[in-house]
Amino acid sequence: MQRRTFLKTAGLAAGFVAARPLLNFAAPAEKFEFPLWDLHVHLTDRFSIKQAMEIAQERNVRFGILEHPGSAAIRSDADLRHYIDGLRKFPVRIGLQPTNLGWSTRFSTELLAQVDYALMDPQTSPLGNGEFMHIWQFDTYVEDTNEFMERCMAYSLEILTKEPIIIFGWPLFLPVCIARDYYTLWTQDRTQQLILAAKMRNIAFEINDMSHTPHGEFIRMAKEQGLKFTFGSDSRNNNAGRLAYCKRIAKKCGLKADDF
Repeated sequence: MQRRTFLKTAGLAAGFVAARPLLNFAAPAEKFEFPLWDLHVHLTDRFSIKQAMEIAQERNVRFGILEHPGSAAIRSDADLRHYIDGLRKFPVRIGLQPTNLGWSTRFSTELLAQVDYALMDPQTSPLGNGEFMHIWQFDTYVEDTNEFMERCMAYSLEILTKEPIIIFGWPLFLPVCIARDYYTLWTQDRTQQLILAAKMRNIAFEINDMSHTPHGEFIRMAKEQGLKFTFGSDSRNNNAGRLAYCKRIAKKCGLKADDF
């Protein structure tokens, strides 16, 4: 598959490149009307690229590999070059998952252009005092729900309007302590703001298999606005490529290949 075809079917914006041959897969036992790409997979010391490739073949799914720029693994152009070169020989898409605003300024434009895509989510939320709230952690405590939602919205909109990304990850995720009010807190006004901001820059929304977000109503609203979607497991183990929630909600919402 050529890069142009991949970008079109995955719904990703131009500006990230790295075309490589893909694996040949047997016809899946279950037929889907959309591509099975898991674009949110991380490698670790215990989960290697070899293991990922074995799972890809077994489950008839293709992978995008992510690493955090600014972490110990990728701090400089040299680190980024090493990361790209290490994955280029495998039939995967090479991605970055930044966690801080302004992340791209530490890397050269030419080198970033060799990455297939960048995904960013609002899970590391700045508190305005130099500290951050890690909203995915089970023990995260929200004292003022309304203040949190206003801050979450502001940060999400800043990501969507300013950061050089093409996928917005973990949309609508809330800390465990306030998740019971999920449908109340994510009002139509708030979800519509996110959708309109993404539409302005043609940013795709991730359907996240780990968090089971976003919900079907949001997906249908985004689809009506012509936005695209990706699947992501956010896995670092054998859960890669399972995508049970992703497949179920995509079928329920009537998503087709052109929606990805």
